[in-house]
Amino acid sequence: MEVTETWYLVLSAMLFSLGAFGLLTRRNPLVMFMSVELMLNAVNISFVAFSTALNDLAGQTAVFFVLVVAASEVVVGLGIVVALMRRRPTATADDFAELKG
Repeated sequence: MEVTETWYLVLSAMLFSLGAFGLLTRRNPLVMFMSVELMLNAVNISFVAFSTALNDLAGQTAVFFVLVVAASEVVVGLGIVVALMRRRPTATADDFAELKG
């Protein structure tokens, strides 16, 4: 059995669906944050699959920029989430509305 681009696209769709399900159903900010990261990685897999299928490096370049944005999101977003979770361990996503100034 040969692994083709279709396998990678199916894997990407399954991971994206799992991340979207986690984002829409869970109220814990850390779980929501991990779901968004899972969705970003699913998109990266599809970018690389299409880039390989088309023999073009543009998809892999896009993956590089998505990873840079995801890393900066982790630095800022995870810092805010961890600070809020330390203050109130039972915090939900609705508690972030209090951060509005």
